Amino acid sequence: MKILIITAAFPPEPVVTSHLSYDISASLAVNNEVTVLCPKPTRPLGSDYRDHHFQEDQNPYKRIQLSSYASARYSLLGRFRESYSIGKSAEKYIKINHLNIDVIYINTWPLFGQYFAIRAAKTFDLPAIVHVQDIYPEALIAKIPFLKKIIFKLLLPIDKYVQQNAAKVITISDGMRSMLLKTRVLNEEKVKVVFNWQNEERFIVYHQNKKIRTPDRFFTFMFLGSLNHTAAVHILIKAFLDVDLINTRLIIAGNGPEKRNLISLTESSGNSNIEFREAPIEKIQEIQDQADVLLLSLNKGAAQFALPSKLTAYLFSKKPVIASVDEDSDTSKIVLNANCGWVVPPENIKRLTVAMKNAAQMKQERLILLGNNGFNYALENFSRSVNLNQITAIIESLVKIEPVKSGTSI
Repeated sequence: MKILIITAAFPPEPVVTSHLSYDISASLAVNNEVTVLCPKPTRPLGSDYRDHHFQEDQNPYKRIQLSSYASARYSLLGRFRESYSIGKSAEKYIKINHLNIDVIYINTWPLFGQYFAIRAAKTFDLPAIVHVQDIYPEALIAKIPFLKKIIFKLLLPIDKYVQQNAAKVITISDGMRSMLLKTRVLNEEKVKVVFNWQNEERFIVYHQNKKIRTPDRFFTFMFLGSLNHTAAVHILIKAFLDVDLINTRLIIAGNGPEKRNLISLTESSGNSNIEFREAPIEKIQEIQDQADVLLLSLNKGAAQFALPSKLTAYLFSKKPVIASVDEDSDTSKIVLNANCGWVVPPENIKRLTVAMKNAAQMKQERLILLGNNGFNYALENFSRSVNLNQITAIIESLVKIEPVKSGTSI
């Protein structure tokens, strides 16, 4: 089978989509002829990959780097241009090479990146699978709610076209699946849930080999991830300032467009127990192991359209989690079902403060139990060994079904 993979990111970029697409490509290439289309690596912002030499001869697939526009620095117009550019580049490739393609897997930027690839697949009767990481345009509305009506009118038809003309749709949570079925008017058999995964072996090996931690005089709360507006890290800072417990600290690890504002907020508070650190991907386990409790927050409504990738890494780190998210979201349900921490309403500093205080005063044995609960839940639900096989099986099954020949047009 000749499989084309269109991905928004690929190694050496240390982002979730990059690792997912790499695992899928390498696995499928064992028994298939796989070609990967990806943009030039640019993330995270400030990375320099000029000296990085991708060892093509060590990989069983063919990688083609597109000359599409990339926007490592966040801006709304920049991301739209990036999505449009990669979509048009992928469409051009499909038009030229459609006779050598049996199946297309698409894990690229919404909405235009997906749209042009699906349009080309439909033109040449090629079955395509779309991997939905975030639901757009709804996720966009959480960032710019004052343009809600205009965004829906202009962009929702594009996403409907993508979902309805895909042979299969993979999404990453049950809540997202339910929403797509209802709002995109899809057949239940078309939409499958496959959780994003972590390579569990990296965490297992780390836990087996790590040195016993010397007790720290600080009880440590930690946020690790992208410092963007949606993550609402300023709420975590304000809650930590209100907790005002002795011998506690807050570590914020990562980078993003909000980092400068968050540092300014911290400096103006005069609190010396809030630290900002880098978070290189190869040291995630070591960094998170310094926490007593890991923090996750999202703006009100944001958790309805996405499942933050940091949650799975949190659970594999054997640390309790405080999640400040919508209480009917998938993130909330996972934390509660795993019995690995606490859920409080988003943007509710008072409730978050209470949860932090309760965690800091909890016995160490109880914290360890909650962390182990999360780890065991992650092994069963978010491991690579469980989910990678599911997704490759779905992709390989597409060659056996009739190509999509009907759907909406825009």
